[in-house]
Amino acid sequence: MKILSGNSNRPLSEAISAKLGVPLTEAAIRRFSDQEVFVEILENVRGEDVFVVQSTCFPANDNLMELLVIIDALRRGSARRITAVIPYFGYARQDRKTGPRTPISAKLVANLITTAGADRVLTLELHAGQIQGFFDIPTDNLFSSPVFVAHIETHKKQGNQLVIVSPDVGGVVRARGIAKRLEADLAIIDKRRERAGISEVMNIIGDVKNRTCILVDDIVDSAGTLCNAAQALVDKGAKSVSAYVTHGVLSGGAVARVTSSPMEGLVITDSIPPTEAVRVAHNIVQVSIAPLLADAIERIAGEKSVSSLFD
Repeated sequence: MKILSGNSNRPLSEAISAKLGVPLTEAAIRRFSDQEVFVEILENVRGEDVFVVQSTCFPANDNLMELLVIIDALRRGSARRITAVIPYFGYARQDRKTGPRTPISAKLVANLITTAGADRVLTLELHAGQIQGFFDIPTDNLFSSPVFVAHIETHKKQGNQLVIVSPDVGGVVRARGIAKRLEADLAIIDKRRERAGISEVMNIIGDVKNRTCILVDDIVDSAGTLCNAAQALVDKGAKSVSAYVTHGVLSGGAVARVTSSPMEGLVITDSIPPTEAVRVAHNIVQVSIAPLLADAIERIAGEKSVSSLFD
């Protein structure tokens, strides 16, 4: 097999390459003066099983277009199978019509990736599980829970002091899965979102008084919901609050909100490369999902079960 990296998150690609012991395929990926993407694969890929690692993070549209052009270049180079490894699927939040005359952009992007020539997709912690059905090609959706559980077991107290908290009703399945692995209690925050980016905590379902609370979510963007949830838990008597979130988008003033919030720490993965503000933040920690992705890639290449990674 061959591993090819786009420009969106090269450090992650290099970590996956090192874990697998497979050097990154040489390719020239550059821009013309008007920012058109040009790709040239500098190695023979005919008949090869190629994995393209590219997150569609900021700048989302540039990185998405780069992914599409790379896939097309590989298809025209007669690659036997092309797997788009998308650690962060950037349009996943647009998975349904939220009002009249609005798009379902996640489906559009799925169509683009399929039409470009991808044979399968490997991604991590989709915002909504049904997005797998938007693709007409095999799609594996990995979960960050093994990485987070290992980190929690190393750094947090166990026993009846630990409570896993879902910041909204939609994330209950994710939080319950981690709570089950840790044999911890579960709490849910009921909130009402007045408009995009603005949320109000309404009620906390579960006992959090004098407990160590861990918020679990898939995406942190503006961090408003997360910080509001942390404050609500503290107001209800939580002994400490921290958060584990897969995709650290952290746009705008999100880092400042996190650093000034009651959260002891925010743990994110490297599905999105960290900004300088994230790197210097005293209470934001990044853990690597490279070993998880490498294991999944190895299983796909060897035609073995991927779901058994989470048994």
